[in-house]
Amino acid sequence: MNHSRNLFDIEGKVAVITGGAGVLGSEMAKGLLEAGAHVVILGLHEEKLHKMLALLGNGESGVTGLKCNVLDESSLSDAHSSIIDAFGRIDILINAAGGNMPAATIGIEQTIFDLPIDEFKKVTDLNLNGTVLPSLIFGKTMASQKCGSIINISSMASIKVISRVVGYAAAKAGMDNFTRWMAVEMALKFGDGIRVNAIAPGFILSEQNRTLLTNPDGSLTERGNAVIKMTPFKRFGTPDELIGTVLWLASDASKFVTGTIIPIDGGFSIYSGV
Repeated sequence: MNHSRNLFDIEGKVAVITGGAGVLGSEMAKGLLEAGAHVVILGLHEEKLHKMLALLGNGESGVTGLKCNVLDESSLSDAHSSIIDAFGRIDILINAAGGNMPAATIGIEQTIFDLPIDEFKKVTDLNLNGTVLPSLIFGKTMASQKCGSIINISSMASIKVISRVVGYAAAKAGMDNFTRWMAVEMALKFGDGIRVNAIAPGFILSEQNRTLLTNPDGSLTERGNAVIKMTPFKRFGTPDELIGTVLWLASDASKFVTGTIIPIDGGFSIYSGV
């Protein structure tokens, strides 16, 4: 029993979370902090970052934060240097920066031909390159250490066609491919101590998507109803339901697991509707 518990031990490990002030990133930060990790959250917006650090307990609870742009190599390099100066190593990288952009979403009365290509580029840049660049900057330290775990954030949009979010879907599908590719690259070139995986959250109800999925009175919108109809669990997920899988992927409990995309979706990805 003791040996089994030790497999999940991440106490004292250094975890970096891009988009750490966001809905999912901050929830994963909480889970890692409770498990005893040192957590560094990276965020683009300083005010949002400070608010989240205050909620998480600042340095007293083992969390620190740095302003960082995941699409700027020099910004990432500066953050990397600060983390190495403070801790000397990086054990876990969670690429949680990303998300859809309203301007890249095809409107209800629109078609694919109304899609602004510049907005498509922005959303694909953030979700694909915003995962690739941090993986290169922080993954290099893992390569030199010969150990580490990278966890990317995929989406149901990469597994099934979800209408209106074509740029987001394309980027997440590309990120899935990069996850598998990077897993093989790191294992073949730097050994079996480095793993690269992704989680694919299903429909997690949060402040970001609440108005899309629910009406002001709490009833479901047409889109919300469609999601529930295709989810065997017949409910939305909550951000904290991602934590268990993240802790498993971050720890030695999953030391023979790499290149996987793990759905956390209440069965949405496997259900045909009949």
